Amino acid sequence: MSTTRWKLTVDQRMCCSSGICVSIAHDRFCLDTGVSQPIAEEIDPDDAVLEAAESCPTEAISVRDAADGTLIAP
Repeated sequence: MSTTRWKLTVDQRMCCSSGICVSIAHDRFCLDTGVSQPIAEEIDPDDAVLEAAESCPTEAISVRDAADGTLIAP
């Protein structure tokens, strides 16, 4: 069993409120006051989150290794 955890952040200044992240990973992101927010800051690895980060038109979503901060996506 892996103990790897990911840290999710959304740059509020870069988010354009497209909602793509919510449509791809609805259990990981929500739109709050017109901008995306991670539902939880730290999560288990999730392929849908990678797809959401890669699909974000403004690259506002960052996925990092929670242990050492290494950028995983985009």
